Amino acid sequence: MAERGQLPHPAKRLCCRPGYGSGCRPGQRAGGSGPGGGALCAGPSSAAAAAALGLLPLGKTQSPESLLDIAARKVAEKWPFQRVEERFERIPEPVQRRIVYWSFPRSEREICMYSSFNTGAEDPAAGPGGAAAPGGAMDAAAAAADENRLPFRRGIALLDGGCVDNVLQVGFHLSGTVTEPAMQSEPETVCNVAISFDRCKITSVTCSCGNKDIFYCAHVVALSLYRIRKPDQVNLHLPISETLFQMNRDQLQKFVQYLITVHHTEVLPTAQKLADEILSQNSEINQVHGALWMCIVLNPHCKLEQKSSWLKQLKKWNSVDVCPWEDGNHGNELPNLTNALPQGANANQDSSNRPHRTVFTRAIEACDLHWQDSHLQHIISSDLYTNYCYHDDTENLLFDSQGWPLWHEHVPTACARVDALRSHGYPREALRLAIAIVNTLRRQQQKQLEMFRAQKKELVQRGVTSITNLEGWVGHPLDPIGTLFGSLMEACRVDDDSFHGFSDFTENLGQCKSLEYQHLPAHKFLEEGESYLTLAVEVALIGLGQQRIMPDGLYAQEKVCRNEEQIISKLQEIELDDTLVKIFRKQAVFLLEGGPYSGLGEVIHRESVPMHTFAKYLFTSLLPHDAELAYKTALRAMRLLVLESTAPSGDLSRPHHIASVVPNRYPRWFTLSHIESQQCELASTMLTAAKGDVRRLETVLESIQKNIHSSSHIFKLAQDAFKIATLMDSLPDITLLKVSLELGLQVMRMTLSTLNWRRREMVRWLVTCATEVGVYALDSIMQNWFTLFTPTEATSIVATTVMSNSTIVRLHLDCHQQEKLAGSARTLALQCAMKDPQNCALSALTLCEKDHIAFETAYQIVLDAATAGMSYSQLFTIARYMEHRGYPMRAYKLATLALTHLNLSYNQDTHPAINDVLWACALSHSLGKNELAAIIPLVVKSVKCATVLSDILRRCTLTTPGMVGLHGRRNSGKLMSLDKAPLRQLLDATIGAYINTTHSRLTHISPRHYSEFIEFLSKARETFLMAHDGHIQFTQFIDNLKQIYKGKKKLMMLVRERFG
Repeated sequence: MAERGQLPHPAKRLCCRPGYGSGCRPGQRAGGSGPGGGALCAGPSSAAAAAALGLLPLGKTQSPESLLDIAARKVAEKWPFQRVEERFERIPEPVQRRIVYWSFPRSEREICMYSSFNTGAEDPAAGPGGAAAPGGAMDAAAAAADENRLPFRRGIALLDGGCVDNVLQVGFHLSGTVTEPAMQSEPETVCNVAISFDRCKITSVTCSCGNKDIFYCAHVVALSLYRIRKPDQVNLHLPISETLFQMNRDQLQKFVQYLITVHHTEVLPTAQKLADEILSQNSEINQVHGALWMCIVLNPHCKLEQKSSWLKQLKKWNSVDVCPWEDGNHGNELPNLTNALPQGANANQDSSNRPHRTVFTRAIEACDLHWQDSHLQHIISSDLYTNYCYHDDTENLLFDSQGWPLWHEHVPTACARVDALRSHGYPREALRLAIAIVNTLRRQQQKQLEMFRAQKKELVQRGVTSITNLEGWVGHPLDPIGTLFGSLMEACRVDDDSFHGFSDFTENLGQCKSLEYQHLPAHKFLEEGESYLTLAVEVALIGLGQQRIMPDGLYAQEKVCRNEEQIISKLQEIELDDTLVKIFRKQAVFLLEGGPYSGLGEVIHRESVPMHTFAKYLFTSLLPHDAELAYKTALRAMRLLVLESTAPSGDLSRPHHIASVVPNRYPRWFTLSHIESQQCELASTMLTAAKGDVRRLETVLESIQKNIHSSSHIFKLAQDAFKIATLMDSLPDITLLKVSLELGLQVMRMTLSTLNWRRREMVRWLVTCATEVGVYALDSIMQNWFTLFTPTEATSIVATTVMSNSTIVRLHLDCHQQEKLAGSARTLALQCAMKDPQNCALSALTLCEKDHIAFETAYQIVLDAATAGMSYSQLFTIARYMEHRGYPMRAYKLATLALTHLNLSYNQDTHPAINDVLWACALSHSLGKNELAAIIPLVVKSVKCATVLSDILRRCTLTTPGMVGLHGRRNSGKLMSLDKAPLRQLLDATIGAYINTTHSRLTHISPRHYSEFIEFLSKARETFLMAHDGHIQFTQFIDNLKQIYKGKKKLMMLVRERFG
């Protein structure tokens, strides 16, 4: 019977039980079921392991883990997620989900370790031991009781008893509730458990039972094991920031409005709950129309006391230090623009600079707005509000030339009114105001065009521009264009009962991709043939084409890109008919001729938001109907002035000139890579459309070469053009192939003097492209190689590929053409060898093998460079090549030159050049005694390593020099004497090397190297004994060692034992 003192601690015994052997992969058992009978769940690999052990039924197969899971698991183990986010601009949601999934610990052993040292004091059932039992039975019972009281055992019991509930993982935070069953003296309790983790390690735990220590309570154990064993049953969400990023504007409005009213201590779970409900279209929360705070304070029926109350609350929130800024983490010190034109034409512009704008600033400013303006009241309340007394002598007229009402106000603020009306249940009024705003924008656009035409000559000659809009409408926090577009599109939904009053106008319906949208002509205030649909499309085009400045900050710039893509995506749902094509034509012309008011004007500001994405949409839409206008628009949009060194300067004479407000921000264009990719997409779209049209292709090529500054994007365009030109179902388009080649040549010139990891791929592709174009293209790039390639690229890739059999077969060349092309390749190789002999000489020799004169020229280049620029490794490589080609004397010559550059010290017995030295000596030995005699002094001078010299010495004494000489001549067969030159010199050098090496090693020798040193002396003795008086020399050598190093008593004792 084992003694009690021999039993290990229960915790140690638990962690070392068979189910947790050291050979187990974290997250898997060695075999069988653990406590609770649950096999450990670590993803797909657990089942695979079970199948491998024969635990799965016959016939059942398991798929291997996906590459995504394997990669995500490795990243989750090693990389902090913050580093992943910093390294990659955008991480796809599925990738994020798998990283978050694999970041939780997968080993129950660690949970056991951190819980088993906790004695279970928090266990209400844990009490003193029972009555003493006799002998070993008492010990065993006590040990079992101790083990069952461990939090790990109790956690397993809670898990198996179904006590874990409400498990939620949000990013790297796991929460849940664990119900502690009622005991005799204790009622049932519910514990709230929270666990934070990072890189498969738990970083902190909290439990409402009071446990916050490094050691886990049973409730933490239960929740952890639930996540390990049942990962697929855990409700997993990305970090809350990622969830918010998925939401559109309306969803975010609802989310913020509901979240702020919730108790602060429950922010995280409540935020996730609300986010899930908002993202679910059928949830109850989505049945209530949400609104931004600005919409709340713009409620037409909001009483003064209510507005004052809101203003007080908004200012309170606004004053908090951590209140988020409107444009993310970047401030905005532009003037107060919400009230720039508050109430029609008579208001004064507030030009005072404000502090950084927060998410509540616009709502605070909107508290000063009201609905009492009589003109505004007439607009929103009547379909018949007109005035035909028109005077075109003032800028801010209340009516246009047709008597239709206009509304002059800061456009985002005016649109916020529309949004407020919609949000508070006034769709008719919102529609009326939206129509008035759009009519105002159209009139302004016409006036701006007329103003620009009047001064166009002066502005274009001076190359200056001004931006009248300090805030762009696309990407604006109030989303004015999206609001107008949404209001008008709602009005043309056939199934919308809110607009049944307009159902009399449903004749002559147009066709849409989505049948819920129809051409519903407005009852008033639209031109003949226009409808809500055409008005919605036109205002979207006006907003997208507005010249606007690139905002500060990553958040604001990403919002501009995202908002533009959202509007275009909605436009793409509409199928264009003749009416809409007219709108597109009209707006394209306006934008091209709109001067400083248009992002597609002749002269734009350096800081203007590029139009590539919008122009691509315009191009594809207009191409089937008006190709000339489509290309003109797309070509105008190709520019990217922020990368130009001589971009147009600003018009300093104009009061609204942006240069006076915004400094040069090129380094802070955080979305520049995305913008350049959109520019590339636009160019690729034009190339594809222009196939077969020589004039268009030349124009597009010229635009690409002028405007695109990224070599990688130009290379992509070259590849795209090549693929389009060589489609399998048609003959190659030679013009497009030439465009592809021209772009490839430009890439070569751009990357020649810069580092680019794709450079070799680019060079190989260019040769392939030139081959498709024809033999003259190959000859041209070889003639001009120095402007396109490095010498190494020209010889190892270009010339080698040109002379390959596959190229000859592809080009269908006759013998004369083959020889001419080969001659160009050999000329290129010799030029490269002259310029860079170190890296190109061997390639030149290889390429010139079939031409005796060229080969001799290449060999002479090597000899000339050998004394100065070439290293021993390069010379040895060429020497071996010469021997392989049947030139042993030339190989010998190069080997001797290589040895003059070599220096092997006494301790370099694993140097990579050793094999070359042995080869050179073997070559000399095979050539004859004279060659061997000539190379040995070089070896002695270059090599100080005793083991290498002894190896050479033994090889030279095994066979006769020149046994297979040149021209089949055989030598006498007599072995060389060690007492005569040249081997005597080698023997003396080897003995000297052993002596020097011995003293060097004894200077810093440690006891653990004594046995190795004795073996070294044994090898030295073998070399000493090869000399006539070697025995005497070695004895004297050993005696000297004993005398000099007598302080190393143990070592000298070992020397005496071995050598006397």
